[in-house]
Amino acid sequence: MTSWKGLLVLLLVTVGALFSASAQNANGGKMRIVILGDSITAGYGLDPQEAYPALLQQKIDAAALPYTVSNAGVSGDTTAGGLRRITWALGKEGADVLVIALGGNDGLRGIAPEQTEKNLQGIVDKAREKNSEMKIVIAAMQMPDNMGAEFTSKFREVFPKVATEKKAGLVPFLLEGVGGVDDLNQADRIHPTAEGQKKVADNVWKTLEPVLKVDKPVP
Repeated sequence: MTSWKGLLVLLLVTVGALFSASAQNANGGKMRIVILGDSITAGYGLDPQEAYPALLQQKIDAAALPYTVSNAGVSGDTTAGGLRRITWALGKEGADVLVIALGGNDGLRGIAPEQTEKNLQGIVDKAREKNSEMKIVIAAMQMPDNMGAEFTSKFREVFPKVATEKKAGLVPFLLEGVGGVDDLNQADRIHPTAEGQKKVADNVWKTLEPVLKVDKPVP
């Protein structure tokens, strides 16, 4: 006859297995990508399906990769805002991959590059406190020349420096081929059009695709 202690152990093991299975299937068995960004990520002025996170999901699905993308873009956000909300953005589900696409508003507001650097480091640290194996991709931003040579240079150096220190992937410039191109930006000349967002998605995909394919299950 099974003792009550044996039954208790069996019950605990069963409950643990069920909990594990539930967590694993929370996204239909897929791993989760969170994109932490500002209005560019949120798709300002466009349908959300035209924003680059949704376009990345299309690329992921076409490549048959087991990932689902969560758009955590908030218009007007800075790296300080991202640092405050990273835990909330990751949620209970956490993430397997985090793309950090913040910093543009820091630069436009003249925030010291040293502070932007510190905030980006903090975001990575908080994310990896939740999941030490989380893969990180940092999307770099650049400032126009009218911000001053010294500022633009220091700002540009922040992103590769943090990526190197934190062993993260780097998108060299989120708006490569889009920034300053009238036909690819809305009337404000800041936010990409739907066509501009396609180029942004291509820019991110060049760095993100190899990161995702590392963990692609073998058929």
